[in-house]
Amino acid sequence: MNIDLSHSHLRQDARIAMLLDVVQMPDFTPSGRIYYDLLESIVSQQLSVKAATTIFNRFCTLFPDNYPHPELLVEVETTRLREMGLSFQKAGYLQNVARFSMENDLENHGWNQISDEEIIEFLTQIKGVGKWTVQMLLMFTLGRPDVFPIDDLGIQQAMINLYQINETGKDLRKKMLELSAPWQPWRTVACRYLWRWKDAAKTP
Repeated sequence: MNIDLSHSHLRQDARIAMLLDVVQMPDFTPSGRIYYDLLESIVSQQLSVKAATTIFNRFCTLFPDNYPHPELLVEVETTRLREMGLSFQKAGYLQNVARFSMENDLENHGWNQISDEEIIEFLTQIKGVGKWTVQMLLMFTLGRPDVFPIDDLGIQQAMINLYQINETGKDLRKKMLELSAPWQPWRTVACRYLWRWKDAAKTP
C-alpha cells in the first residue's frame, strides 16, 4: 500500500487532511493469514481485547504447535472448546471455519487473484462469518486499500462527529457513502485514521 500516494489523495478532503496531521498512525504489515485471523476474529467478537487474547491463546494450546490446524480443530469435542472459555455458539463457528478451510484450503488460497466483493461473497458462506468480519480481514489481513465498512459503529460515530452529520438510518448511510466517495481508492486508509481519531478522543 503506497502511504504517500494515499495521503496525497486523501488531503483533497480538508477534514481527512486534518486527521492526517494530528493522528499518529503506527505502521502495520498485513499478515495474509486468512484462516488463522478468521478464527481469532470469531473469538474476539463482543469481548474486550484482553479477554479475547486470553481465550484465543488458551484455545491455541489445545494443539501440538499452538496452531489450530483445520483437520485437528474439527476433531475437538465441543465440551473441550467450552472449557477454553468459548461459548457454545463460537465453538461451532470455529469448527465451521475449519471444515470450510478443509474443503477450500483457506491457508493457501490465491487471495491476490480475487476481488474484495468476491472474497466477501466466498467467506460469508461460512455460518458465523458476516460481511463486517470479512471486511476487517480485507483491511487488516490482506491490506486491501479501498474497503469501507459502512456498518461499523466506530466509523459511523467518527464520521458523524467529524462532518457534523445529523442524518440517521438509511439517510446516514447515504451521507456516509457520499462523503467517502472522494476517498476512493484509499478508503481503508481513511477509515484507519477515523478509528484512531475516535479512540484518541476518548482518552482523557
